[in-house]
Amino acid sequence: MSDNPNPKIHAYLAKIGIASRRKAEEMVAANRVTINGATAKIGERVKPTDVIAIDGHAVNSTAEKFVYYLINKPIGYVSTTSDELGRKNVLSLIPKHSERLYPVGRLDMGSQGLMLLTNDGDLAYKLTHPKFEVPKTYHVKLDREISPKAYDSLKRGVRLKDGFAVPTELEQLDADQPGCWLSITVTEGRNRLVRRMCERVGYEVERLIRVKMGEYTLDQLEGKTYLQVFPQ
Repeated sequence: MSDNPNPKIHAYLAKIGIASRRKAEEMVAANRVTINGATAKIGERVKPTDVIAIDGHAVNSTAEKFVYYLINKPIGYVSTTSDELGRKNVLSLIPKHSERLYPVGRLDMGSQGLMLLTNDGDLAYKLTHPKFEVPKTYHVKLDREISPKAYDSLKRGVRLKDGFAVPTELEQLDADQPGCWLSITVTEGRNRLVRRMCERVGYEVERLIRVKMGEYTLDQLEGKTYLQVFPQ
């Protein structure tokens, strides 16, 4: 996001950690946001002195403190802030905070590994928007040894229902644990992308662990469940 002192309203709300840009734009479109008491319009710019409110509640950006936690999400946790089915969510893995934190780089319930929890909407946008092509690396265990033909097909890229997908890096690992392990790096965030890529060449993923996302790595946690970090 640029350093324009008068950002668009949805970008401003994302910057102070209220919601993602897309969600913030939806809130504006639903007439839930006001600027100095007047209903905000999509694309409207805000000044530092403006009073912004959502559903009648003022948003005080000057009191907002950015918080960043790396977490190692276990299997069985949902990558949301709440769950209508009462399942365990990733926010329960860190100490309670007055700030409203959101998960960045979601993983499905059956996957594990590196995620970020933060209220910094700008960083979340840069880590997840496709135009930034942030690399994400996964270690995956397949249901059986992969054939050279299937490995080459996966390396060249596969065609999925929602478009072509190709790893930026692919490597077969000599893991200590039994089974066939691959390291797959992609720069996209499509739903279940790595699992579907492997399925496309005929293999099921038995385990999926994200070990890297941009500059962050799972090794930084040194075996801990969470770690507070301070980006430069």
